[in-house]
Amino acid sequence: MNQYYTEVNIKDLGWKIDYHSKLMLLGSCFAENIGQRMQRLKFQVDVNPFGILYNPQSISKSLRLLVEGKAYSEADLFEHDGVWHSFDHHSRFSSTNQQQVLDGINEQLILSAAHLKESEFLMLSLGTAWIFELKRTGQIVSNCHKLPAAEFKRLRLTPGEIVEDYRELILALWRFNPKLKILFTVSPIRHWKDGAVENQLSKSTLLLAVDRLITGFGEEQCAYFPSYEIVMDELRDYRFYAPDMLHISEQAVDHIWHKFSSKLMAEESLKLTDQVLKIVKGMEHRPVRKQSKAYESFLLYNLKEINNLLKTFPFLNLGNEKKYFELELNGYQQGSVK
Repeated sequence: MNQYYTEVNIKDLGWKIDYHSKLMLLGSCFAENIGQRMQRLKFQVDVNPFGILYNPQSISKSLRLLVEGKAYSEADLFEHDGVWHSFDHHSRFSSTNQQQVLDGINEQLILSAAHLKESEFLMLSLGTAWIFELKRTGQIVSNCHKLPAAEFKRLRLTPGEIVEDYRELILALWRFNPKLKILFTVSPIRHWKDGAVENQLSKSTLLLAVDRLITGFGEEQCAYFPSYEIVMDELRDYRFYAPDMLHISEQAVDHIWHKFSSKLMAEESLKLTDQVLKIVKGMEHRPVRKQSKAYESFLLYNLKEINNLLKTFPFLNLGNEKKYFELELNGYQQGSVK
């Protein structure tokens, strides 16, 4: 069979993610794409505890706050148009209620710091080298929260600035969790608002910085996954993009996921994902007739599959699925399913 694209070679790092592993993913939309897929497959993964982060310094600051055990106070928030925000967080944490914002942020910090402490893998998806600095304080913000552009200064980090920051960060992370393996990737999603040339300069800056970091630290605990290169070389066709022509399509995410999982996941866990996915899809299934005997058989089959899996793999988080099928079965037997 002819090969119709240039294939990106992915190094075998000897890293094997399995269902026992705890992982944290931080960064761009691409981290969300991979992280949400792992969550759906019931891996022990924490995805973007601060929300989506695009630039290296925002990612670095977020990790430092987790390591330091930061607790946010009223002084860390600001109000704009009646809504309270944090410059370090995505708008999903924002609210008209200040205490609600603080509670949401601090609860997540506690959970994520504990998760990072026990994680074996940390994946960082760098999106852009461009940063926004709040003029009145010099603070680099993760989210501008629709404040006027005049309040910010836009700058592009240099490879040297990123390397200097991350050398200190990585050492701090390893003091916090010596077993942590760090996987860098550069997001394949283009930042077109920066401009075509500026986007390429930005991605190049990130690639140069990551290469210097991995060369300096070695690949035993610090490595690179070529998601950017896979899209640019293997998927260079707009049919692999979303309608905005910038974000990648679900088909492209599938392709990258296949390459990621085949290289970085333990074989036993990779096989197990197929069984887990069947149960997850079973829960998502909406039958035409819930009162039929076929639906009862469907519920009993899925409960049996869950119980069999949990006997062999008791660490799997299938509690929601088991509860769902039990409630549906009880409703069927009571004649109250709708």
